[in-house]
Amino acid sequence: MALKTTHAAALCAVLLAGGCSFAEEALFPTSGTVQPGASTPAGSPPSLGSTSFEPPGVTAGTATGTYVGQKVNNLRGDLQQLQAMLARHNQGLQGIRNDTVQDSQRYHGTVAAINARLQVGTTPGNPILNQQWNAAQGELDRINEDVLKMTRLANEVTSSSALSAYLLESVRAARQLSGAVDEDHRQLRILEDETNRTVVLIERLLTELSDDVNRQQSYVANERTNLNTLALAIKNGQLYGSSFAGRNTAAVSYDAPVAAPRAAVMADSPLVTIRFDKPNVNYEGALYAAVKGALDRRPSASFDVIAVSPTGSTPGGQALGSTAVRRNAESVVRSLSNMGLPANRIRVSQTTNAGAQTGEVQVFVR
Repeated sequence: MALKTTHAAALCAVLLAGGCSFAEEALFPTSGTVQPGASTPAGSPPSLGSTSFEPPGVTAGTATGTYVGQKVNNLRGDLQQLQAMLARHNQGLQGIRNDTVQDSQRYHGTVAAINARLQVGTTPGNPILNQQWNAAQGELDRINEDVLKMTRLANEVTSSSALSAYLLESVRAARQLSGAVDEDHRQLRILEDETNRTVVLIERLLTELSDDVNRQQSYVANERTNLNTLALAIKNGQLYGSSFAGRNTAAVSYDAPVAAPRAAVMADSPLVTIRFDKPNVNYEGALYAAVKGALDRRPSASFDVIAVSPTGSTPGGQALGSTAVRRNAESVVRSLSNMGLPANRIRVSQTTNAGAQTGEVQVFVR
């Protein structure tokens, strides 16, 4: 939806109530322009992730005859079930990706045939081209169904992610139980390592799947506008270019996690800092006000959304913290998109900060 004007008093109330702040000074970098991320060429399908998320397996244990040993055996069974779920998620993901590639190839083949016919000239309202256009619309609908399948799979993986985090904490808690022998603790260390690797793998699956969904949603929306323009071309029997609505747009560019944000960004204060220190942080009003002010001053402005997580005491804790703040950053990106900010003007990266007390998302203007 388009950005709308909101009453100033209401915005001030949101600013006071929400867990975020924004800078009124130094909104626009004066040096060190950040290069935009890789974009998807107009009219071509975005690339899909290619990772295969195979479970690492679970090491067999030996019975020790202790209560802790029995607990370890039960936890090992829980990890095996979790990895079986991961294997099913991975199988489903690879199947959806294959279907999406095939559907995209059919769609672009049909559109290419229409454009080729229009290029050499044809009669207005050519019924053959109308039939091909209807076929292209059906093929695009199938691509959209593939995106919905990805979304449903992402919801399932989210549930598995929560279960994996709980299992990791249960394994760590078992090390505090009394009555264990050395062999119990040895097996627990192995189980903790394997559980932690499984947690990280599930989170990577969720991140890659979310990136696929975001790119495909933007792609389908852009192709629907292109189809509308193509329908007009068929009606008039003349070849047009791509839709103006899709011009200079691209999927959100997700950079790989980095040790620190780019120097050009760090040299300036963030436009908005959203601290996720409580459930359901009401940040959208303040975010809207800050971004609207930035766009009023520079209509061509783009934005860096940086997920900042505190440095965890353990690798597993840091991985979970990074995942949580990554999701919060994706929520901020969705909010910006819903406000009408074009996706090609948003870039996301991730870092850690030893001074951060809780996960936060910073938005910079570039």
